[in-house]
Amino acid sequence: MRRDLYSPDHEAYRETVREFLAREVVPYQHDWDRERWIDRSVFSRAAKAGIYALQVGEQYGGSGEPDYRYRMVVCEEIARINALSFGLTVSLQDDLVLHYLLDLTNDEQKRRWLPGFATGEIIGALAMTEPGAGSDLRGLRTTARRDGEQWILNGQKTFISSGIMADLVVVAARTGSSGGSGDLSLFVVERDTPGFDRGRKLDKIGLPAQDTSELYFRDARVPAANLLGEEGRGLQYLMSHLPRERLGVTAKAIATTRAIFEMTVEYCKGRHAFGAPLSDKQHVRFELAEMATEIDIAQSYADRSVLAYNAGELTAVDAAKGKWYVSELQKRVVDRCLQLHGGYGYMTEYPVARAYLDTRIQTIYGGTTEIMKEIIGRDVVA
Repeated sequence: MRRDLYSPDHEAYRETVREFLAREVVPYQHDWDRERWIDRSVFSRAAKAGIYALQVGEQYGGSGEPDYRYRMVVCEEIARINALSFGLTVSLQDDLVLHYLLDLTNDEQKRRWLPGFATGEIIGALAMTEPGAGSDLRGLRTTARRDGEQWILNGQKTFISSGIMADLVVVAARTGSSGGSGDLSLFVVERDTPGFDRGRKLDKIGLPAQDTSELYFRDARVPAANLLGEEGRGLQYLMSHLPRERLGVTAKAIATTRAIFEMTVEYCKGRHAFGAPLSDKQHVRFELAEMATEIDIAQSYADRSVLAYNAGELTAVDAAKGKWYVSELQKRVVDRCLQLHGGYGYMTEYPVARAYLDTRIQTIYGGTTEIMKEIIGRDVVA
C-alpha cells in the first residue's frame, strides 16, 4: 500500500533514528530484558539525538517541532528492531508526561523541568492508577491537603510505568470531597520528596525491561509551587490528554503489527515444510493475505489520526476507536504470526515470541478495550 504520510524530511529523520537504534539500543536490548532494567543513560543520549521531546521549545533546549509524524517514525523504527520495552518508555515520555509539562506548567515550572526533560536527564511518570481504581478516574482515593505552602499527599498508586526510574511523577490526587468533577488536582512529585516511597518493581509477563512499580505517599510534603495547573481541574486535564495517549498506543500498535507481519512473511518464504517453502501453501498465503489487508486498512486509519492530531482535530472518540481496534488487531496478528512460525514461534530467541508477550498489555493500558467501546457507544447513541 502506498502511503503519503511522510515527506523527505521525515525519511531523513528515519535514517537518524535507525542509526541511533543500531548503535545505542540493538547491542543492549537483550541484556536489558534479562536484567529487567534499561540503562537510563540511553534516554539522555536519545533525547539529545532528537528521538523524543522534539516539542520542547527552543528556549528550553528542544526543537519546538509539534509534527506527530516524527513520533510515528520513531514507533516504526523501534518496532522494526522489536525493542518494545525501550519503545514504551520513550512513548511514556513523549505521549504522556511531556504534554502535561508543556500544557499545564507556568513559566517558573517550565524553567525548572523542561530543560532537563529536553536532554533526557529528567525521566517522568504519570500516576493515576490505584489498587481500587483503574479506568475509573472518579474512584481515585489518594488525597492532597493544603498545609500552608505545602500539600500533604496520602495514598497509593500501582502499575506505574517507569515509577522507579522517574525523577518526577505527575500524581492525580483528591483535593475536594464533593463527589463531583472538581475534586481532583494534579501535582508534580519529585524524586526526593519526604514521605514519597517506591514500592516493589512489579513482575510482568511482558515488557520485562520497562520498570513498573507501586508508589506510596505517606504524609508526602509537596511544595505548593508543584501544583500542576489549577486546583480542582485535574479530571478535565486528564481527560483532555487522553487522545494523545491513545494515539500513542495506536502508533505503537500499528508499527509493531506491521513489523512482526513482515518478519513472518520472510520466515514463511524461507522455512521449508513437505519439500517446499511455507509460502507455497495456499492456506498460508490466505493467512498472509488476510493479515496484509487488515493491517493496510488499520494503517489508513492510524495515518488519518496522525494528520488529525497535527491539525488539532483528533477527538477523544476517534482516538478511542483507533486505540481499541488497532491494539486488538495487534493481538490477533501477532498470535497468527506465532502460529505460522510453529514451534520456533514459542522460542524467545525469535522476535515473534517476545512480541507475543509484550503485546498483551496493549488492550489494557491507556484505557481498556471495554472502556473504549463504552466511550464510542455513548457517542453513537447521544
